[in-house]
Amino acid sequence: MKKIAFIGGTGAENSVLLKDVTEHIIETPYGEAKYEAGFFEGREIIHLSRHGAHHTIPPHKINYRANMFALKMLDVAAVISTTAVGSLNPDYKPGELVLLDQFIDMTKAREGTFYDGERYGVAHLDMSHPYCASLREAILAAGRKEGITLHPQGTYICTEGPRFETPAEIKAYRMWGADVVGMTNVPECQLAREAEICYASISMVTNFAAGITKEELSHQEVLDCMAENSRNMYRIVTDVFETYDVEKDCHCRHAAEAFGGFHV
Repeated sequence: MKKIAFIGGTGAENSVLLKDVTEHIIETPYGEAKYEAGFFEGREIIHLSRHGAHHTIPPHKINYRANMFALKMLDVAAVISTTAVGSLNPDYKPGELVLLDQFIDMTKAREGTFYDGERYGVAHLDMSHPYCASLREAILAAGRKEGITLHPQGTYICTEGPRFETPAEIKAYRMWGADVVGMTNVPECQLAREAEICYASISMVTNFAAGITKEELSHQEVLDCMAENSRNMYRIVTDVFETYDVEKDCHCRHAAEAFGGFHV
């Protein structure tokens, strides 16, 4: 039976949603990945902590390929991820949630593809719609049901980190049309597409980005804003756990069909 997975970012490292949780390590061709398996309302859910259970892995050192390959090995067909972001859009305020629909990649030194000319050869996959349409609709429906402010579109610009961005960079990114900025959604999103896994991401706005306001940014500010964000995000995610038909076919499940499909 196909499974749904939850990837928690900053402020969502622990599997608080699940019961009967067990910890596991799985070996992949790209290194090992740690995950937890548990149950929500009798349904098995895979939980993967992007930064580790104690937030010890910085964004630029996350083994994104091992994580996504592990989920494929575990027969995960759909992934909901969360990211903590700074807002470049005055309409997207701290404490609110944004459902991403586009991204801009400004990372510099990450292994961002399975199609690197080695194990899977070379392929070029379409990313016109980077996030799964059916999973996004399920998340939007859950937000409406719960009465939670969830902005239905947002362009995420992914920086290398781990430093915060300069005001000059933020000014440039706003001119490009970015709404929120973070350090982790790429290459995670594109690897999910290559692995033919449905993927959607809820961004939790924790602060305005550098230069949008006069205050300087701190990691503590991000953490302080997470409590309310996390409560709302968890309400949406648990609703999707209950209602989403993970067995339903989707375009994402055939993204690499022209190249023979993606097989572990």
